[in-house]
Amino acid sequence: MNMLRRFAAVTLLALSGPLYAEVVVIVHRNNAVASMTPDQVAQVFMGASTTFPTSATATPIDQPEGSPTRDEFLAKVLDKTPAQFKAVWSRLIFSGKGTRPKTLAGSAEVRSAVAADPAAIGFVDRASVDATVKVVLSVK
Repeated sequence: MNMLRRFAAVTLLALSGPLYAEVVVIVHRNNAVASMTPDQVAQVFMGASTTFPTSATATPIDQPEGSPTRDEFLAKVLDKTPAQFKAVWSRLIFSGKGTRPKTLAGSAEVRSAVAADPAAIGFVDRASVDATVKVVLSVK
């Protein structure tokens, strides 16, 4: 019985590790921006800024509602719940002050879109990063 309890405890500890992969913010590999602060990224994704720190146009790309990568990004970078993020964008759209970021199906699609557009900025799980994009912020 003691062995069974130890096995159960070890299994529980192993399963209680991080639920999400590391999230990173990416830009086109030729973007002049080397890094961004969480506040700079938040400004772009919350509609408060339409440019990178270099003053070049920034086009945010979102992931679908309910995505663990998106939920982690919203919580750790924007300090928002999905409902709060949606409410902010609903107000901006209603007032005519913004257009909601384009939403793609997941990390692979976001990476491809960012790789194809020098103005794009998105967030993906680190495992999705390749040489076509550049990481400007790691979310921990």
